[in-house]
Amino acid sequence: MQTEIDQQTVEQFQTDGVTVLRGLFSDWVEVLREGVATNMAEPNPNARFYKDEDGGGLFFADYCSWQRIPQYRDFIFKSSASEIAAKLMNSDKVQLFHEHILVKEPKTGVATPWHHDMPYYCVDGPKTVSLWIPLDEIPRERSLEFVAGSHLWGKSFRPQRFNGQPLNEADDLEDIPNIEDNRDDYNIVGWELTPGDAVAFDYRTLHGAPPNNSTNAQRRAFSLRLVGDDIRFARRENIVTSPPFENIQLQHGDPLEADEFPLLYQRNYVFNE
Repeated sequence: MQTEIDQQTVEQFQTDGVTVLRGLFSDWVEVLREGVATNMAEPNPNARFYKDEDGGGLFFADYCSWQRIPQYRDFIFKSSASEIAAKLMNSDKVQLFHEHILVKEPKTGVATPWHHDMPYYCVDGPKTVSLWIPLDEIPRERSLEFVAGSHLWGKSFRPQRFNGQPLNEADDLEDIPNIEDNRDDYNIVGWELTPGDAVAFDYRTLHGAPPNNSTNAQRRAFSLRLVGDDIRFARRENIVTSPPFENIQLQHGDPLEADEFPLLYQRNYVFNE
C-alpha cells in the first residue's frame, strides 16, 4: 500500500522530532481496539497498573505482546506503518523494536511525566520513530505533548517510571528539566486527535501527557516503536532497560539481528505475506 506523506511532513518530523499524520490508520482502529481488549484481559507479567492517591481510574501500560496477540501482529506486518516510518526516517529498512499499549480510563489522575524514550531502551542510533495511534477521540487538553526540536539537544535524561519514580536509582544521567512549571520557555506542541490519526516522534523527543480527567471518556493508544538504518544494540551495564529484553544474546554495538526485531520493510524488496 502506498502512503500519502508529503515532503513538508517529513521535514517537520526531521526538524521538530514530531509530526501528526491524519487518518492513515482509520481502517485499523477496530482491529487494534480488539487487540487492546485482549491485552488488558491477559496482561504480561511486566504490565503496569497505575492509580492516583484518590483511587481514580486505571492507567494501564503493557508492551511486547505482538507475538501472542494476532491483531497486533496483523497491524505490524500488514499495515502501511513500516513504509510510513521509512519515509519519515529516510531509511532503507525498518525493523520492529516493540509495541506499547497505554490506556487511561476515565477519571485517571495520573499524568505521564515528561521524558524521552531513548534512555529507557537497549538501542542506539539516529533513525527511530514511534507511531502513537489513538483509538479514542482525544481533545487537545488531554493529548500527548512534545518539546519540538528536543531530539537535537544531544541530551540523555534520567528515565523514570510513569509514577514519577526513577527507573534506575544510581544512574549518572541528568535530571530532566522542569518543563511543566516553565512551559513558556519551550516550544510545546500537541494536537487534537481522532481514531486512526497518528503522532510520529523520534525516540529522543521529550514528551508527556496530562491526566485523563474526563468523567466518561477513556484514552486508549497503540504505540508502535520502529527503528531504521544503522541501529545497534546497546548493552547498558547495571542499568534496567524498558522493555528489559532479558533473553537477548546480542553484544553492545551488534546489529539488531534477533527474532524479537523482525525486518518489516526494505526498499525495493517485495515481501510475500
